[in-house]
Amino acid sequence: MTNDLMEKVVSLCKRRGFVYPSSEIYGGFSGFWDYGPLGVELRHNIKQHFWSKFIFEREDIYPISTSIIMSPKIWEASGHVPGFGNEIFKTSVGAGEETTTSYLRPETAQGMFANFKNIVDSFHPRLPFGIAQIGKAFRNEISPRDFLFRLREFEQMEIEYFVKGKDWEKYFEMWRGIMNGFAAEVGVKIHEFEVPTDERAHYSKRTIDFQFDYPFGRGELWGLAYRTDFDLKNHNLDYFDDEIGERFMPHVVEPSLGVDRTVLAVLVSAYTEDELGGELRTYLKLSKNIAPVRAAVFPLLKNKPELVNKAKELFLNLKSQIPNLAFDDNGNIGKRYRRQDEIGTPFCITIDFDTLQDDTVTLRDRDTGEQKRIKITDLKEAIV
Repeated sequence: MTNDLMEKVVSLCKRRGFVYPSSEIYGGFSGFWDYGPLGVELRHNIKQHFWSKFIFEREDIYPISTSIIMSPKIWEASGHVPGFGNEIFKTSVGAGEETTTSYLRPETAQGMFANFKNIVDSFHPRLPFGIAQIGKAFRNEISPRDFLFRLREFEQMEIEYFVKGKDWEKYFEMWRGIMNGFAAEVGVKIHEFEVPTDERAHYSKRTIDFQFDYPFGRGELWGLAYRTDFDLKNHNLDYFDDEIGERFMPHVVEPSLGVDRTVLAVLVSAYTEDELGGELRTYLKLSKNIAPVRAAVFPLLKNKPELVNKAKELFLNLKSQIPNLAFDDNGNIGKRYRRQDEIGTPFCITIDFDTLQDDTVTLRDRDTGEQKRIKITDLKEAIV
């Protein structure tokens, strides 16, 4: 892969409404990007898939949403203020003599540690258990670059998983397996890199970087860290195990996944050029579980009211069951196929004159271009 691929991905994202440069009408603003309608849907689907796999399918994870701006004492205790220096965005809270200097959070983790006691008091969880959060973080990067790779405003999907110190390796391996499974499900090939001692964060006793081959080279995508009891000790928080009558500080295993880097890796992995029907085409080979549009519904001809009405009827019926559908009657059928291919829509459904007679439609597969007749009653099962 070369930077030519990155240029093509960036161009497609702008052209098709996935990602736009922030503040573009004023020349842009380095380190910041805006997501368009299709980018919002792709991000949402990735986050929902994370939420399902890492939280809903388990019984030991407690999701929370914490403040972007917190007491500066949290960042002093965590070591971020002296450790990160100018990389933290400062802000003023209050007015006049009541003004307090605080920070836009540089990570989501500390909000979870700060709420450890609240979760324990409210839900009385047994170890091991985790606290999860998806949210924005901010770092004043000196040189933001490479599209969505290095940003000043970004979103994280993280879990702080609390365990007994003697059990950390067992649960480290558990989350390692889950993260590998998630990568396969969103269509990203990852490479594990054991981070050497001298390159690990100050709080970590073991870290695996899940790396991805970006167009500019291999780089970090996600991380899995064993944070020991560093954070709870800094915040003077402990846990009482009433089964053994002991009070101690749990250790932490942290799966950390960046939303924006995941979007970038998914787009780079999905970008495909081939030849179909004697013509060159570009398409996104997105997993149907995260594609912004699951299927598009077309009338064969837009100047035939009976076809348009039938297509809209089918579209509305299916959309009540599968929300991320699209209706398209602009241009000829070939151009519609190419448009949907380029945004990664896995299936196209065409209503023609035969549909009016026998309630069958043409179902087209994005990757192969193959078409088959299928009964309307079987459509939902075929595209879900």
